[in-house]
Amino acid sequence: MNPPVAEGMFGHPVSCCAAVRSGLAMGSRGDGVWQRVRRLIERPGTENVLRYRRVVAAAGERADVLRALSDDELTAAAERLRTTPDRPFDRDEFAEVCALGREAARRTLGETPFDVQLIGVVALLNGYVVEMATGEGKTLTGALAAAGFALQGRRVHVVSVNDYLARRDAEWMRDLYAMLGVSVGWVDQQADWADRRAAYTCDVTYVSVSEVGFDVLRDRLRTDPAEVVLPAPDVVIVDEADSVMVDEATVPLVLAGDVDRGRNEITFARLVRELTTGEHYEVDGDRRNVFLTDAGIDLVQHRLGGVDLYTDTHAELLTKVQLALHARALLHRDVDYLVRDGKVQLINVARGRVALLQRWPDGLQAAVEAKEGLAASPTGEVLDSILVQALIGRYRTVCGMSGTAVAVADQLAEFYRLKTGRVPMNVPCVRDDEPDRMYATMAQKQAAIVEYVRTVHETGRPVLLGTLSVAESELIAGMLAEAGIDGVVLNAKNDAEEAGIIARAGEFGRVTISTQMAGRGTDIRLGSVDGAGRERVAELGGLCVVGSGHYHTSRLDDQLRGRSGRQGDPGSSVFFTSMEDDVLVHLPDARRRVEAGEDGRVRSARARRAMAHAQRVAEGVHLEIHRDTWRYHNLINIQREVVLDHRHQVLTGDEAPRRLRELCSERYELLLETAGAEALSDTARAIVLYHLDRCWSEHLAYLADVREGIHLRALGRETPIDEFHRIAVAEFSEFLPEAYRRSAETFDRVEITDDGADLEALGLKRPTSTWTYLINDNPFGTPEERFRDFLGGIVRDGQSKLGMPS
Repeated sequence: MNPPVAEGMFGHPVSCCAAVRSGLAMGSRGDGVWQRVRRLIERPGTENVLRYRRVVAAAGERADVLRALSDDELTAAAERLRTTPDRPFDRDEFAEVCALGREAARRTLGETPFDVQLIGVVALLNGYVVEMATGEGKTLTGALAAAGFALQGRRVHVVSVNDYLARRDAEWMRDLYAMLGVSVGWVDQQADWADRRAAYTCDVTYVSVSEVGFDVLRDRLRTDPAEVVLPAPDVVIVDEADSVMVDEATVPLVLAGDVDRGRNEITFARLVRELTTGEHYEVDGDRRNVFLTDAGIDLVQHRLGGVDLYTDTHAELLTKVQLALHARALLHRDVDYLVRDGKVQLINVARGRVALLQRWPDGLQAAVEAKEGLAASPTGEVLDSILVQALIGRYRTVCGMSGTAVAVADQLAEFYRLKTGRVPMNVPCVRDDEPDRMYATMAQKQAAIVEYVRTVHETGRPVLLGTLSVAESELIAGMLAEAGIDGVVLNAKNDAEEAGIIARAGEFGRVTISTQMAGRGTDIRLGSVDGAGRERVAELGGLCVVGSGHYHTSRLDDQLRGRSGRQGDPGSSVFFTSMEDDVLVHLPDARRRVEAGEDGRVRSARARRAMAHAQRVAEGVHLEIHRDTWRYHNLINIQREVVLDHRHQVLTGDEAPRRLRELCSERYELLLETAGAEALSDTARAIVLYHLDRCWSEHLAYLADVREGIHLRALGRETPIDEFHRIAVAEFSEFLPEAYRRSAETFDRVEITDDGADLEALGLKRPTSTWTYLINDNPFGTPEERFRDFLGGIVRDGQSKLGMPS
C-alpha cells in the first residue's frame, strides 16, 4: 500500500512521514506539538503557513539588488513581472513580489515589512485566510497581496467593514501601489455612478462590503449594458474576515423600490402600551419570543372592536399586534437601537456601533418607529437582495485576514471552503491575561469595575474598558465620573469620532469606555499617537484592558484583549463577570444562588465552568442560526443565478426578440415592417427585462411569506426546510414561462413610434426611486426557533391556543 500523502508547498504532494519530519523541524522554531497533531488530522485553522518562509528567505536575498534601483527602475521591474490571468506565479515570482513589495514599502511608507508579514502575503496569494495579531500590520500585508494579484493580471477588491477603513487604506497605500505600477481606487456611500465606475476599473479597489453588495444589486437591474459599473468578480481580500464572513454572513443587503402602503402602526403601538407583562403577555427565558396570554388576547380583541384575531380575515391585524408587542418587549433603546436625528438607527451587536443603512424588515421597523413616536421611514417592495455570504461567494478567489480567524476556521471551511492558518507574531506577546473576576450580582460587578479602574488610573496607566451595550457604557462612565474619573466614551452615539478616540486610548492617564470592537482597524499605540511618551506608559505596565462581561463568543473577548500588547508592548487584560450576565441566559440553572464573599466576589470553580459553558452554548446557537438561514437562502441564491444568467443573455444579446418572435410571430412581423429591426429589438428587450425583474420581485415576496409560516409544517410532522425547498422548486419551475407569457401579452399590445414605445402606458412602470439597506434578519431567532419557543411556552403554561404565530 502506498503511504498517504499530504499537500506540500504550492500543491506538491509529500509523504506523511516527510510532513511529520517537516513539522517536527518547525517545532523547534515555535510550532507547538499539539498544533502539529491537529494539522496532521487536518483540523481547520491548522494550515502551515510557515512553509512559505523559504519564499520570504529568497525575497531577502534580492534586497540589496532592488535597493540599488531607482524608483523608475523598481516600477519597471514590477511591470516585467506582470503576467496574464490564470497563470499562477511560481516560487521565484512569489519571492520577487515580496522583495519588490518590501522595497516599495520602505521607500513610500517608511516601513519595512517583517518576514512574518511577507509570510502572510504569500499565504493570501495562495488563497488562505490568515490570522495576524492586532498591530502586526494586516493593512500593509493585504496591500502587498493585492498588488501581487494585480501583477498576475487579476482584478482585486479589498473588502472592509466600513467606508472609513476603505478610504483610509486606499489613500494610505496609494504611493506604494503607484511604485509597483498598480492602480488603486476606493468607493464609499457618497460616490456617484462615474466615481464608482472609475474606481472599479482600477487594478485594486477598496470598498466596504455593503457598498459592493449594493452595486451588485443595482447592476442586476440595469437596462443598458453601458450602465453596469462592476466588472466580473475575480479576487476578494476580506479585511476583518471573521466580522464580514461570519458575524455578518447572513445579513441580507436589499434593493427596494417605492410603493404606496397604508400605515397605521401608531394605533398598535398605543394598544400594546396598555398591556402588562405577566398579565397580558409573557416573554420566554431567552428573551427571543413574546406571546399574548388569554387575558391579553381578550383585551386586544376588545380594543380592536371585538374581532377574532385567529381567523384568516384578521391575520394581518394579528401580525401587526405581534410586531408592536415585539418592538415593545424585546427591542430596547440604547441596547438594540438608538434614536438619533429623528430616526431609528440599529446597533451592530458584533461591533457596538451604528449599523449604517441597516434596518429591520419593514413591519418591525415601522413598529419600532411607532413605539418611539417617529415618522415612518420609506417602505417598498424588495426588488432584489443578497446575503453577504453569497456576495463573497461570487468571487473566483477568496482570501482574508483577521486577528481572530482561527477561532472561526470551522465556519470558514464549512461555508466558504477556505483554509485558515496562523501567522506568528513578529515579537512575542507579553500581555498578562488575568483570570476572570466573578461577582454574584450586576451591581456588585459594576462597583468592582469602578474600583479596579480607579486603582489602575491612579498609577497613570491608560485603561480601555469594553462594555456590552451603549446603555452600559454610559452607566459605567457616569459611575466613574462620580468617582472623579473623567473617561472618554466611545459608543454608537459618537461613532463618527471613533478612529481618533481609539487611537489615543494608550495615552498616559487616559480612560476610554468603549462598546465592542469600536475603533477596530485602528492601532492603539502606547503614549501619544506619534509614539511620544511610549516608554513612560510602558514602564507603568502598558494599556490595561477591562471587560465588563463576556460576549456571546470567546472570539469577541479575544478581540478586546488584543487591543493591548501590540508588537511586544506590555499590557494586561481582565474580565469582570456576574451571575446576572446576559450570557447565562442559555443556562438559567447556573443562576442559582452561589457562595459569595462580603464584597460579592464568587470564587467557585463550578460557577466559572458554568460561565464558560454558557458561552459555548451561545456560540452553538449563533452557528445554528447561521446554518439555518443559509439553508433557506442558498436555494434562492441558486435560483437567482439562473435568472441573472438568463437576464444577461437578454441584456446583451438577441434572446428577447428571438423569444417574442416565436411567441408572437404575426405581431413581430408586422412591427418589423413598420418600426424596423433595431427599434423592435430595443422594445422587446425592455419588455422582457421588465417582466423578468417584476416576476423575480414577486418570487422573493412569495418565498418570504412561505418561509415565515413554514415552521407550522412541523405540526404535520413535516420537515420545514424540506417543505420550503419543495415549494420553492415547484414555484420556480414556472418562473421563465410566466415571465414570457406576460411579455407576450405586452408585446401584442405595444405600439412603436419614432420616439420609441411608451411602455408606461401599458403598465410597465419601474419604481420612480430605489434605495438600498441591510436587514437585521432574525432579530429574535429563526421562525422555527420562535415556533419551538412558543410551543414550549404552551407546554409550560398549559395554554391551548396553537394558532398564535411567534
